[in-house]
Formats: sequence, C-alpha cells, structure tokens
Amino acid sequence: MSAEDLRAKIREIPDFPKPGILFYDITTLLKDAAAYREAIDLMIEPHRDAGVDLVVGMESRGFIFSGPIAYQLNAGLIPVRKLGKLPAETVSVEYALEYGSNTLEIHRDAIRPGQRVLIVDDLLATGGTVRGTIELVERLQGKIVGLAFLVELLSLKGRDRLQEYKTTSVIQY
Repeated sequence: MSAEDLRAKIREIPDFPKPGILFYDITTLLKDAAAYREAIDLMIEPHRDAGVDLVVGMESRGFIFSGPIAYQLNAGLIPVRKLGKLPAETVSVEYALEYGSNTLEIHRDAIRPGQRVLIVDDLLATGGTVRGTIELVERLQGKIVGLAFLVELLSLKGRDRLQEYKTTSVIQY
C-alpha cells in the first residue's frame, strides 16, 4: 500500500471545526487494519536505524501512532500532555495557536540527558505544537533524532520551523 493509497483513506470534511477549515479525518484510515499498519510502518521506516531510546507522543492523536511506533522500535513511550493531565512533577511550555495559546507538559523525570528521542504526531501544520514539544525534550536534555508525522499540510509551512531536525511525513496535502 502506497502513501497515495493511504491518502485516499482519509476523509475530508469541509467547514470543520469552523467555516473555511478543511478537516482531514484520519479515523477512516485507522479503522482499516492494513492501512493503519502501513501508516505506522511508513512513519517508522526513515527512523528505524536512528537508535531511538524514547518515542514522545503528542496529545492526543499523536498517541494513536506513538504507542505502536515505540513498540516496533523497542523504545520507551513518553506522553506530552495538555496542562494538568500529568500527576507527577512536570516541566511545561506555553505555545501560540492560530487563535490563542496552549500549554504542554512532560514529566520532569521522563527523559534522561542524552537519550535519543523520536517525536511523533498525526499532523504537521504550522509547527507550533511540535516546537513546544521540542522545547520540553531539549530542556530535559534529550537528543532529538527525528520528527515523524502521518500528514503534513505543506501550505502552512510548518517544516520551515523545523529545519534543524530530520522531519518526515507520509502524506502531504
């Protein structure tokens, strides 16, 4: 199954969550076992030999991919959550959204200095959320070996904000 085959499995919903937005609904890909497996395999492939110690999954759809990727890479899994969702001591970062801001957190003891980290999410748009996650990982002195996304919205130029990192995506719009 190719990236184009996977792209065909994604449902496009106009005017969601608000008028003028075209939403790419991955649930139609996820329910197809072969497509889901292939999406994960294609996300992993460019990073398979990177010596990944930890996979960092970004809330919330990033968790859908980060768990299976961590399993396949024999790596640990670290969740990056929205404010107030983690129970132990955290490090947090506030980042800008198109219409406001949000805060992400990671457990302070989640990453040891020098551990090799792959950051995973479902979608790369403007790059704001992943930049916040990068800041958290680097504050804990993790070494980012790559950023893996299922979908990339090229027109929003998120990759431009990530030039110092190996950034991969399976499907581009």
